[in-house]
Amino acid sequence: MVGGYRVITLCGSTRFKDAFLAAQKRLTLAGNIVISVGLFGHSGDDEVWSEGTKAMLDDMHKRKIDMADGIFVINVGGYIGESTRSEIAYAIARGKEVSYLEEPAAAADGK
Repeated sequence: MVGGYRVITLCGSTRFKDAFLAAQKRLTLAGNIVISVGLFGHSGDDEVWSEGTKAMLDDMHKRKIDMADGIFVINVGGYIGESTRSEIAYAIARGKEVSYLEEPAAAADGK
């Protein structure tokens, strides 16, 4: 917490830009400090795909998780990709709370 406010980092596929913006607004109005992605690579921010940038942004996002009390996963339609799975595992390993836009269904393979 910072100044009495919970800090929440948004995680999820950047293809869901509108859902990110909606969650950011809703969580902020609910009295949270919200940390989001800086670029939406799957929604038109092509700078993400230049050499070294994606790796830097992935590492930076882990630092954003370090700063947070928990993460909020933007999993529209239940979609959780490989990068987001990695971020969820990272958050759990550090004792962060994990909540979801849509409650994830238990998959047969445990993922």
